[in-house]
Amino acid sequence: MGHAGMAAAAVRYLRAGPVEPLPRPELRCVREDERAPVDPGEFRRVLGNFASGVTVITAPGEAPGDAPAGFACQSFSSLSLDPPLVAFMVGRTSTTWPRIARAGVFCVNVLSAGQAALCRSFARSGTDKFAGVDHDEAPVSASPRLAGTLAWIDCTIHAVHTGGDHLIVVGRVDALGTPAGDEPPLLFHQGRFL
Repeated sequence: MGHAGMAAAAVRYLRAGPVEPLPRPELRCVREDERAPVDPGEFRRVLGNFASGVTVITAPGEAPGDAPAGFACQSFSSLSLDPPLVAFMVGRTSTTWPRIARAGVFCVNVLSAGQAALCRSFARSGTDKFAGVDHDEAPVSASPRLAGTLAWIDCTIHAVHTGGDHLIVVGRVDALGTPAGDEPPLLFHQGRFL
């Protein structure tokens, strides 16, 4: 079975019923008696020098009347022009990811510089992230399309790959657009918004 077939099977499985968050895997590149090649704190400090854009990944509720899902994500990238693919990374212990996986679709909302507070609210767990948030439905997936963003990308889950303690989610782009306006992007660098 190819990658697309495995991803389709995984998405079908996830749609079958409630999914527990994946446990944090035991990942070791060295034996217990060896020193790790890179200190986690130093890893974060050095890689924090890479400025990234900030997005909110959203998906519709599982049934009519169910709350939609969403989380703040700075690990997003375009992947392929032909076919049009994008990718985002999500922690394997995320409680929002199983809801997005079961929906099988998502919308990437690219945040503008004035949306740092919106990003913070979508970074929290256990709250109604959509309370008071102006949004409509993306045209293909019906995922929440947030107001005031720089761009939106409406996708169907194409493949899911493991990447250490994260999952790499590949989406096939079904529709996209840029609302009117010329705002700068919201950037994240060295632990703070720019």
